[in-house]
Amino acid sequence: MSGLDKPQSTPDDPNAGAGKVRSRAGRSQPAQAWFGSLGQLDFDIDFFEKVLARSPNSIEVLRILAELVSKKGLLARAVDLDRRLVDLLPDDFLARYNLACSLARAGRSDEAIDALSRSILLGYDDIDHMETDPDLESIRNHPDFLALLGE
Repeated sequence: MSGLDKPQSTPDDPNAGAGKVRSRAGRSQPAQAWFGSLGQLDFDIDFFEKVLARSPNSIEVLRILAELVSKKGLLARAVDLDRRLVDLLPDDFLARYNLACSLARAGRSDEAIDALSRSILLGYDDIDHMETDPDLESIRNHPDFLALLGE
C-alpha cells in the first residue's frame, strides 16, 4: 500500500471527532452548532417529515413518523398519519389498532372504540395488551371497551 492509499481517518474509531461535525467548508464545529437546539425526538420528526414529503405513501415512513409524533404528544398529527395508514392498508389490523390508540389519546372515545372493534374483526387478538396498553387508558372503563374484552 503506498502512502497515497492510506486512509486519512478511521471511521470505525468511536472517539474520532467526538462532539464535532465537519462543516461543508471542512472546518470542525461543535455538534450543538450544527444541530441547533433540536432534541433527538424533534430531529427525528423533522427528518421523517422531510422523507414523507418525498414519499407520501411510504408505509414504513408513515408508521415511524406516527409513532414519533405520538411520543412527542402531537396527537392530531398522530391521528392524521394513522388515518393515512388505514387508508393505504384497510385490512391491516395493526394500522387500525394504532389508529385506535391515537384516537383514544386524543380524547375521541367513540372513534377509538370503533377503530379498535374493526382491528379485532380484522384479526387483532392480543387482549392482554389491550387491557394494559397505556394509550387506551382513556377508554379502559368505557362500556363498549369492556364489551370488546368480553367483560
